[in-house]
Amino acid sequence: MTDAALTAADQTNAVTDDGIEKLPLQASDAATRAAIAADHGKRDLVGLSREELGVALAELGEKPFRVKQVWQWIYNRGVTDFAAMSNLSKDLRTKLDEHFVIRRPTRQVEQTSEDGTRKWLMRFADGKEAETVYIPDVEETRGSVCISSQVGCTLTCKFCHTGTQLLVRNLSAAEIVGQFMLARDSYGEWPSPTDESRKLSNIVMMGMGEPLYNYDNVVKALKILVDGDGIALSRRRITLSTSGVVPEMYRLGADINVNLAVSLHAATDEVRSRIMPINKKYPLAELMKACREYPGVSNARRITFEYVMLKDVNDSDADVRELARLVKGIPCKFNLIPFNAWPGSAFEVSSWNRIRRFSDMLADEGYTAPIRMPRGRDILAACGQLKSASERERKSLLKARLEAGIADDPHG
Repeated sequence: MTDAALTAADQTNAVTDDGIEKLPLQASDAATRAAIAADHGKRDLVGLSREELGVALAELGEKPFRVKQVWQWIYNRGVTDFAAMSNLSKDLRTKLDEHFVIRRPTRQVEQTSEDGTRKWLMRFADGKEAETVYIPDVEETRGSVCISSQVGCTLTCKFCHTGTQLLVRNLSAAEIVGQFMLARDSYGEWPSPTDESRKLSNIVMMGMGEPLYNYDNVVKALKILVDGDGIALSRRRITLSTSGVVPEMYRLGADINVNLAVSLHAATDEVRSRIMPINKKYPLAELMKACREYPGVSNARRITFEYVMLKDVNDSDADVRELARLVKGIPCKFNLIPFNAWPGSAFEVSSWNRIRRFSDMLADEGYTAPIRMPRGRDILAACGQLKSASERERKSLLKARLEAGIADDPHG
């Protein structure tokens, strides 16, 4: 299949009744080919597993101990030039430069909010774009990097701005890891600091896309990020947020077991299916069972249920009582999120008094339920607001969106 045909295939993704777009598998392959072509046939070392890096170096005649050296230069020191790898021979550095690159996404736009939140629009080798956000902690000199897993999103959650952007493709492991590396570039946080001194101390897989519908690339990227010889983030400092892809939740717990957050947003199947069509495929009973069985869940390591507050949709006293019944027996906490409005949205945020009462009632039921203060609203970096700024992408997908029966966002 030609790249032109792949582009056409990308634009005809089918949206099923459960709100899940079917992505042509070849789309990510085309992106990889585009990256290799952009680098004049050289292979990007970012995103390779340690085993894959070992194979690549062995093909150059290098011994296994070189893997750790090169890995540390890429992920601990953050270098992008083989010439800087001073403990390698000059001949090896030349050989590496002839065959490989150390690629970053291109930083198209960088915006910093008045509250310190920073957002990057990143462009990848094939011209596709996604957004990444650094969210500083309000009480400490550290914060979280919110990373995207897809260009666009597999899902069509009705309250989410990202969901109005049709899925273009999955991001590769290199593109996922590259987001965090570029954020570190922006803050000058190389070499990898100790856990106590990190500014970019946490990762939340809560950006554009549904991570568990890009399972293999996401898990591969997370394993690179936690490797002790490189970036060396603790698994306890990584949270993956899912809308409830039940089968992959079981796999995630077995494969890497990072912290789990679930985009819940409703207490009943009727409401959740209306605002989150994925619930038609994986209803609440199945989702709660997967949460109860997630490895390592305890009062010391609770699941976070994210809950966007939508006026007259999911914010009643009855919803609180139903939530308490639903999650009974699951070590968990709630994260209440005031809805962040975006142009064309049909929803309104609950009143502040209603949100406070909702939080207090959950506390009375025995559940921690802090209210997430919106961050980065002035640069559209708050929860549910991420959306690639590329007008070219929006226009190229308009026809497919209309054919799929999804009204276009005229303000997008």
